[in-house]
Amino acid sequence: MDDPEAYGDVDVRFLQPYQATKTYLCPNCNRDIPPGTGHYAVVPVEAPDLRRHWHRGCWDGRKTRGAAGGGTGTKKRKKSRKRR
Repeated sequence: MDDPEAYGDVDVRFLQPYQATKTYLCPNCNRDIPPGTGHYAVVPVEAPDLRRHWHRGCWDGRKTRGAAGGGTGTKKRKKSRKRR
């Protein structure tokens, strides 16, 4: 589920670290969210069985990052000058 908002409205709940008692897999970065880590539970209103748990940074940055979470690719590089 790359874009849970594609299913319509979503209910986003922040889980406090003391509420996070299991390990979850973040659908954005495919990394574990260990117990004791505050994170978001994102539930599509029309499809509650598609609830997913997201890292805070992954959820907050999902609109500005590419599909792999690696940035937008618009960063410009400076040309290096040769020293004489």
